[in-house]
Amino acid sequence: MLRWIRQQLGVDPPHQSDTRTVYVANRFPQNGHYIPQRFADNRIISSKYTIWNFVPKNLFEQFRRIANFYFLIIFLVQLMIDTPTSPVTSGLPLFFVITVTAIKQGYEDWLRHKADNEVNGAPVYVVRSGSLVQTRSKNIRVGDIVRVAKDETFPADLVLLSSERPDGTCHITTASLDGETNLKTHYSVAETSVCQSVSQLESLQAVVECQQPEADLYRFVGRITVTQHGEEIVRPLGPENLLLRGARLKNTKEIYGVAVYTGMESKMALNYKCKSQKRSAVEKSMNSFLIIYLGILLTEAILSTILKYAWQSEDKWDEPFYNQKTEQERNSSPILKFISDFLAFLVLYNFIIPISLYVTVEMQKFLGSFFIGWDLDLYHEESDQKAQVNTSDLNEELGQVEYVFTDKTGTLTENEMQFRECSINGTKYREVNGKLVPEGLTEDSPDGSNPNMAGEELLFLKAVALCHTVQISYDQPDCTVPGSDPFSHVNGFSANHMEYYASSPDEKALVEAAKRIGVTFTSSNGDTVEVKTFGKMEKFKLLHVLEFDPNRRRMSVILQTPAGGQIMFTKGAESAILPFTSSGEMEKTRLHVDEFALKGLRTLVVACRHFSPEQYSEVDRRLNAARTALQQREEKLQEAFNFIERDLHLLGATGVEDKLQDKVQETIEALRLAGIKVWVLTGDKHETAVSVSLSCGHFHRTMNILELLQQRSDSECAEQLRRLARRIKEDHVIQHGLVVDGASLSLALREHEKLFMEVCKNCSAVLCCRMAPLQKAKVVRLIKTSPEKPITLAVGDGANDVSMIQEAHVGIGIMGKEGRQAVRNSDYAIARFKFLAKLLLVHGHFYYIRIATLVQYFFYKNVCFITPQFLYQFFCLFSQQTLYDSVYLTLYNICFTSLPILVYSLFEQPVHPHVLQSKPALYRDISRNSMLSFQTFLYWTVLGFCHAFVFFFGSYILMGEDTSLMGNGQMFGNWTFGTLVFTVMVITVTLKLALEAHFWTWMNHFVTWGSIAFYFIFSLFYGGIIWPFLHTQDMYFVFVQLLSSGSAWFAIFIIVITCLFPDVIKKVFYRHLKPTNTQKSQPLSASQAPSLSCMESLCCYQHGQSGCTRLVRLLEQVTGQCQNSAPHCPTVGRHNRSWSDPENFSNDRSILTLSPIEATHC
Repeated sequence: MLRWIRQQLGVDPPHQSDTRTVYVANRFPQNGHYIPQRFADNRIISSKYTIWNFVPKNLFEQFRRIANFYFLIIFLVQLMIDTPTSPVTSGLPLFFVITVTAIKQGYEDWLRHKADNEVNGAPVYVVRSGSLVQTRSKNIRVGDIVRVAKDETFPADLVLLSSERPDGTCHITTASLDGETNLKTHYSVAETSVCQSVSQLESLQAVVECQQPEADLYRFVGRITVTQHGEEIVRPLGPENLLLRGARLKNTKEIYGVAVYTGMESKMALNYKCKSQKRSAVEKSMNSFLIIYLGILLTEAILSTILKYAWQSEDKWDEPFYNQKTEQERNSSPILKFISDFLAFLVLYNFIIPISLYVTVEMQKFLGSFFIGWDLDLYHEESDQKAQVNTSDLNEELGQVEYVFTDKTGTLTENEMQFRECSINGTKYREVNGKLVPEGLTEDSPDGSNPNMAGEELLFLKAVALCHTVQISYDQPDCTVPGSDPFSHVNGFSANHMEYYASSPDEKALVEAAKRIGVTFTSSNGDTVEVKTFGKMEKFKLLHVLEFDPNRRRMSVILQTPAGGQIMFTKGAESAILPFTSSGEMEKTRLHVDEFALKGLRTLVVACRHFSPEQYSEVDRRLNAARTALQQREEKLQEAFNFIERDLHLLGATGVEDKLQDKVQETIEALRLAGIKVWVLTGDKHETAVSVSLSCGHFHRTMNILELLQQRSDSECAEQLRRLARRIKEDHVIQHGLVVDGASLSLALREHEKLFMEVCKNCSAVLCCRMAPLQKAKVVRLIKTSPEKPITLAVGDGANDVSMIQEAHVGIGIMGKEGRQAVRNSDYAIARFKFLAKLLLVHGHFYYIRIATLVQYFFYKNVCFITPQFLYQFFCLFSQQTLYDSVYLTLYNICFTSLPILVYSLFEQPVHPHVLQSKPALYRDISRNSMLSFQTFLYWTVLGFCHAFVFFFGSYILMGEDTSLMGNGQMFGNWTFGTLVFTVMVITVTLKLALEAHFWTWMNHFVTWGSIAFYFIFSLFYGGIIWPFLHTQDMYFVFVQLLSSGSAWFAIFIIVITCLFPDVIKKVFYRHLKPTNTQKSQPLSASQAPSLSCMESLCCYQHGQSGCTRLVRLLEQVTGQCQNSAPHCPTVGRHNRSWSDPENFSNDRSILTLSPIEATHC
């Protein structure tokens, strides 16, 4: 139990040695000297807390906040010394804030635990005690033999033991790990591949020795020792033998593997960045402002203490006749007395630090986050997925993003390729309903696609169907359909149940297109390849495959035709094929390739070469010599490939569309207009990544593309970076885009970080390819920690994106086809990349403006609240007498002024959502935390002090000379004076917020006027009744007397006008003389959305029936919004708002952001 607790606390790591020994099926040695190693269990943990550490860890995080820590100190001071106010005034709000925050954060972490439990509780099959047992994923132990079926993901890192294939191979996709969708082949060792049944596996005696877990996805070093007939056989193990957690089994019925790395020690989990508490820029600004206010508080307390002792230097004020000192007070230490008085003043003024600010911010974030999930514009109908909020602490950060780092596969693209066009022998063709139609003709034209095409066209289609590394999977139906051909599965071929798996998505799209046109790749068994050409079966013998590599940028296959001749088909990039062609329509094909590229299609050029028997003999000899060379094998292979792939005959070119997600190009352009730089970080190949960047608008055709690729040394990398920097300075007029690969990036970040950053910052777009997951996080950290400290956002859909999602200030998960790891570890999750535009430009904009105003307003109203208390000490000999009653002290922030700012911070919309989306440049107005700058903070603070002086001295001037303001000559006292100041203050700060509001809803009206009314009603009841549980009745009948004075009403009116009139004048002048872009867009916003009341927007039923029309009429008549002449008025005509009509929500369907929508739509 003690060891388990230590492991939970992270002080007892499960392993210490450099290697681990795994006994297959947990067959441990029987001798007594064996000490078993301890390994992690198979649970995946993305949550932050456990039941054991929640209380201490959460309290530590909360008391990192200055206000919380400060109020804890104040509470302890009130417990230790005699202070003017009760400890309850500080302790109760502190306890409330801590509790509410803990509940909110605990709920969010519970959701993460729930998601983890779904993964950890997934059913799996393991071999135990000679049988196949179903258990949960979390119960897998290191050494267990696990069975995985087709299309299932691997639940742990497994060493492949056997598969249903005789050769012991299997095919997997690692799209959720490295973003690559191609099919990878993995192998088992010969000694274990024969164990294809549970009984054989149970009798298997084998030991795996391997390195301890590391994050590198592509590195694995180990060996397996198999004992057969008393003899130990040792075989090496490498990455090709390891099946990684998160990868998916394809094209193989089932496999068996032994678990070597489990749970948080799997490579996928090690690529997760350690989860840390993300804090927004607004929260950091709040802490800075709190430090300033703490300085103001200490200054006021020290000044008051000094002035008290200066005043009491005279005997008549030190010990007046009505307040004689006790013997203990006379003999007490002057230093202790000074400290005690200082702490007492500190407690008296402590409300200048607004503890309720934090709880209001927490409530605003928590409640405001629901709007993202409710927004119909962020709902994806096809997948039935809505936007998801995993943490609400970063809502306002969505409005401050300066860099977006996005994955490519599955994030920008749909992970689907489609054949679009091709060029054959200088003629362009497009596919129409499974036929190749020449350019300028339609499908119905007599010269359309000919099923008996011959010559160049047929050779081109055969090249497409044969030059690839595609593999075929056959799904046999469970039963024979009556009337079907009983011999339809001869040779394992069934056209209806055949599925292609390719080494690249392009190859799969091309082979499928050839099949639709009539040239079908049917089987590949060993060295025999079969093609069905318009119903006629042909067999080719596969002689050699010249594999693709990034230097040559092409691949070839050499085949023996059914007639006995030898032919080579080659395909690759335009620059890798055309220089080696000697015949064919080269110029026309080059033009067609350029046209395809301009359309954003991925292009490949196809060529062939016929060999005579003598030529082939030379080719065969060179290839075999190169492949069997022990020294300089790679160089010799390159020489052989270059010798063979020449004198080509050009057949044509293909254009394949890497299907982008809907509106990706528009989204990237909108982000760019908003001043956000977009970086694409992908694990894909260089050519593929550049092609997608061009097609999605990340790179423009007119952009100068700079490359930092295949750098092999620090000096070479530094020289290339200097060349790129010079080139940018020389061509500073045009835009630049940078392409960098993972290996070069590692060198650049090692010693040339500043130079690399300088190049990147001068580029409009950056593309990083062949990136490992942790490299993505390093790039994000590089920008995040740069001197400018920009706000970063990372978006991705796979497990390979988790590290950068956790590293960035804001992490967005895409609910794609690559598992849920990214979604579970993200801060927000959306179904499609296009939703990012509204999430940032609208929701982010609103959230930031709302919370920035909330923070500034809170400091303003607390300065207004406490400054009169400080000024009052000058008139009461610094005796620490309070100006306000203790109940008013407690309820000011909790009841009287809390709801208006909360409702404002939930519903404020300074500009209509349509305008924000149509004018992305408005996002720049709030960038770099502009609304929480020191200048703005200073304005609100000085305004608070000015208003406080007007409150206090305005009331003092009124009552200073003549306190008999009652008709019967009765005099006012100090509590009446304090109540008058407090009344003016509540009304002024409430109306000040009303002046700041641009978007009025019925809720704003209700809480604004309701708060003022509640204050008056509460004060009448509180002062009009003798409450038996109160120790004193200082306020009895005070408020009633105050309101019975006409002079008091006049004073309230005059002081409120005096405070607010300059604000109105300032707003008018600034709007006309120095309007911001946002203010310029507000008239446009008003004209776009003339009127729909908030109540109507909240009361829209599914079939367009308004359930509260009468209430709407009543409220609008009361508030004066409804005029009989207005065409939108519900009293004139009823307008129903129907969710079923798509036109009603063409641009912004979110009714729960309380957007006004045209009355004709309602």
